[in-house]
Amino acid sequence: MLVLFCAMIGTAQTGDQLRASFTLCDTGRRTTCVVDGDTFWLEGVKIRIADIDAPEISQPACEEERLAGEAAKLRLLQLLNAAAEFSLVAGVRDEDPYGRKLRIVSRAGKSLGEQLVREKLGRRWGSPRIDWCGGDMH
Repeated sequence: MLVLFCAMIGTAQTGDQLRASFTLCDTGRRTTCVVDGDTFWLEGVKIRIADIDAPEISQPACEEERLAGEAAKLRLLQLLNAAAEFSLVAGVRDEDPYGRKLRIVSRAGKSLGEQLVREKLGRRWGSPRIDWCGGDMH
């Protein structure tokens, strides 16, 4: 079953409906947990939300960015644990240079990444970078 699931995550093109119970990742083994506002693990597969960039937690430029990143992480946890199923769809590239699967995450046809952007907890890929330390775009 796990092999079939991993194969589906690796090639998700059709938006198969998924459901999981997520926790926050800690320093232990990461199976199904949220790392930050744009990265999570699902059944042992590391996934990067393909359509957004969230504030940094591990190497923030300032305390404001770290706090924004923590808020994005908690909100992503809430969104992924909502009662409804979600889907993962591969974008133009299958994975990033760090080996994370690049996927658009959606529920009922609406991108969870876009929801984070609307809530000012991330930015769309290709849009101007946000200076989380001063709130300015550049």
